Order: sequence, then C-alpha cells, then structure tokens
Amino acid sequence: MQKGAVAAGHLESANAGAEILRAGGNAFDAALSAFLASCVCEPTYVSVGGGGFMLAHSASGKTVLYDFFAQTPAVKRPPHELDFRKVTLHFGGNTQDFHIGLGAVAVPGNVAGLFYIHQHLGRLPFAEIAAPALQLAKNGVALTPFIQSTIRLLAPILTDSADGKAVFTNKDGEIKSPPETIFIPYLYDALYALSKEGARLFYEGEIGQQLVADCAEKGGYITAADLKNYRVIERKPIQIDYHGQTLFTNPPPCTGGALIAFALQLLQRLNMAGKVKNGSANYMQLMAQVFYQTNLARKHEFDKFLHHPQVTQNLLHPQTIERYALPVANLLGNTTHISAADAQGNVASLTHSSGAGSNYYIPNTGMMLNNMLGEADLNPHGFHRWAKNRRLSSMMSPTLMADAAGTLTALGSSGSSRIRSALVQVISHIEDYKMPLEEAVNMPRLHLENRELNIEYGFNADEATQLQLPHGWHKVIWQQQSMYFGGVNAVAVLGNGIFSGAADMRRSGACIVV
Repeated sequence: MQKGAVAAGHLESANAGAEILRAGGNAFDAALSAFLASCVCEPTYVSVGGGGFMLAHSASGKTVLYDFFAQTPAVKRPPHELDFRKVTLHFGGNTQDFHIGLGAVAVPGNVAGLFYIHQHLGRLPFAEIAAPALQLAKNGVALTPFIQSTIRLLAPILTDSADGKAVFTNKDGEIKSPPETIFIPYLYDALYALSKEGARLFYEGEIGQQLVADCAEKGGYITAADLKNYRVIERKPIQIDYHGQTLFTNPPPCTGGALIAFALQLLQRLNMAGKVKNGSANYMQLMAQVFYQTNLARKHEFDKFLHHPQVTQNLLHPQTIERYALPVANLLGNTTHISAADAQGNVASLTHSSGAGSNYYIPNTGMMLNNMLGEADLNPHGFHRWAKNRRLSSMMSPTLMADAAGTLTALGSSGSSRIRSALVQVISHIEDYKMPLEEAVNMPRLHLENRELNIEYGFNADEATQLQLPHGWHKVIWQQQSMYFGGVNAVAVLGNGIFSGAADMRRSGACIVV
C-alpha cells in the first residue's frame, strides 16, 4: 500500500519528506521536513529567516491556511540610519534593482510556522522531522547545475558579505561549480539547537537577542518586542467552484489567491474545453486577455481595498466577474513550493520564501534573513512607507483542489508575479483539458506583464508568430523553457488511495511517491 507523495523544488527536499512518510509521519510532518531541508539545499531561494504559508487539509475534512509570512516592524527609524543598499541584478538583457542589508529585513515567520504547525498537526517528534535537514546541514549538499545558475544570477546579493562568500564561492573566490558542495557554516549547530529548544530560541533566546542587537547597532528595524509579539495566523481560505472542482487558496491580505480565483472564474465563463485548442493562437489570445482583465480588476477592485473585510467577496461577485468577462468572451520571484499527501487523507500545500535575501546572516548561525522590506513588489507605495506591525502581502498561493470522486490535489508555485499565471494555466490544463498532472505542470506557459506577453518555448512557432495582440501590446517569444515562468510542484491522491505527483522541470524539482 502506498504511503503518500511529496513534490518539492529539490531532490533532497523531496527525499526528506519521503523519508518521513516511510517512518510513519503524516503529510504535514513530510511537508515540514521538506520545508526545513529546503532551507539547506535551496539556499539561493529560501532560508530559516524567511516566511511563508501552508494550506492544510486534514483527514477530518477541515481546511486551514496557516500564515507565517513576514511582518512589518512596529517602530520605524530614519532612512539615513539604516543599512539599506541597492543591488542591480542582470536578467539577460534586462536589469532589476533589489535592496538588501539589515534595513531590508522584516520580522521572519518561518521558525514560528514550523513549530506552530507541528504542534497542531504533526505526528512524529520534531527532532525526527528535523533529522534529514540536520544531516544535510552537517555534510553539505552537492551543487546542482540549476542551483549554480541561480547563484550566478544572484551573485551580487549572495556574495555581498564574508558570510555569503563562505557559502557560495570556493577557495579561489570563484562561484562554486558542480561537483563542489554547498556547506553553510554554523547552520547545523543552529538547527540542532532549534530542534531541541523550540521557537523561543529564535524569538526570545540567544539567536533573537543577537539579531536585535545587530539591528540596533548596524541599521535594522527589528526590536525584541517585534520578535516576541510575532504570531502565526490561521485564516479561512478562499473557496470557489471550478467546473465541479472545489478549489481552496490563500486569502487576503495576500493577493495571489484572490487573483487566481478571479482568473479561473473568467475562464469558467468561457468553458474552453472542446472549443479552444490548447496551445493555439486563439488559446494564447484568450489566456492573455484573461490575465489582462485580471490585472485591471486588481487595480480597480482589489489593491486599494486589500484590508477591507469584504474585498474577496466583492472581487468574486458574479456582477464583477460578468463585467470583466465581457471583453474576453468577445474574443472566445524567490520562492519554493512543497506539496505532500498521505494515505490517511491529509494534504499539505506549502510555499515559502526569503525574497532575494538580505545577505545578513545572524552571527554564528548560518541563517540568512529575508529582504522583504527591500522588495519593490511588496512595497508598492515606496520603501520605508509600509504600515507598522502588519502582515506583508504576497503573491504566494498554496492551493488545494477536491473533486466529487474524492481526488485531492495540492499544488503551488514559485516565481513571484508569475505564480498566479502559472497556477491558472496548470489548473486549466488539469480541468479544462483533462491532462495528467505531470503533463499539466510541464506544458509551455504564457505570462502577461505590463502589456508584454511572454510566450514560453513549446508553443507552435507559427501560431505564436501569427498571434494578433491588441494595440500597444507586444510579445516576447522565448527560445527555451525557463524558470521565469514559475515552478509548480503538485501531488494528487485519488479516491482509491493511488498517489501521483509532478515537479516542475523548469526549476529542477523532484517528486517521490512512497
């Protein structure tokens, strides 16, 4: 009898979760173990000092969103006192500015989330869940070509400090290459201490005290009160119907889930199955218009009302959907995601991130903290203008789908602004075009950003070339599949207990069925 399945952004992360399932752990244990392992083997994307979300569906039928994302500090400082530095990254022919340093660090939630979820949903002792990550931290992790490519991309951030250089460069000062090992000094000892002492060590103990002292002395915001007052929040997920599938996803103040739900409601009005050939010019045109109308709705119906209690209901109201569906009908970041399921009916969908990373490491811990206060996408009103003591918004959208036959599917994506376009297309592939999970995850994708339609390699070249777009739009036809288009990892369990899964090859993900 199968015990479950885990899909993650790295083979070692998936192995950690699979090991826990074999040991008798549940899906939540497996997701947490893979989560902790990802902080060791995916250090260019995530760390213990980040934040995230987990959507949990328990065997009892209850579905809860656990919010352990980053929080803004309660007290501000004058900008001239801050360690807040601009770094420019080069993405092919484009550049993007990020801000790093202690002044970019928001209050981290990952450690609180790990222990809170384990306390409420875990089955195995935390020490057992942490064991795979500890082994990886002790021995180091073989560098993969994909992780090396991300190190090169993020090198101006990752190698900005002596701590970063110690992790990502070799003795000659060069970016490490396979088969070299990524080893994070001090991380094993810090993770071992956390596994024994719990979250208080990070938020009130020696680790937190060091962070607070450095912030006060070296230009950060975080105080002892910020750490002590941090809380994991349980939220009621957004729930919609999509062609008979019940879909659950991340609610406000995060933006991603509501916008995914909105786009799917537009697609549902089109009833594309049997009418529009997947991958055709008509398909690309329709999907692009769905994304465009969703962006318009975000601007006019959502962002300005983000903290209003009725914002989701208003956005998804039939009259709102109808208004934005008409133009479509007339046409006929750094993140990782983990999905896990077990034989008892528990399903977990977990996404977490450290942003681009602050490149500040808490001394003698190996823990690099996030740069959420330095991410332009999370600070739409400008840097240092955030509301105090408030959860930051995010595009992260851990998602669950349930159908009448009893199939449960957990999925989510990395990829910053591409998270929602990736998930909308994968969900449409599964439900509208009845694709198997692996095919749905690895089909070519589209992404619309500021009237620029990015068309991933894999679409019919003639159809893509001939595609007609509205005036003022332009298209970019990619010559390869790319991590730019997100990284969806998914698992499914059928009503008869058979498991399947898929990991996104764009980001060298891995899926293991146990």
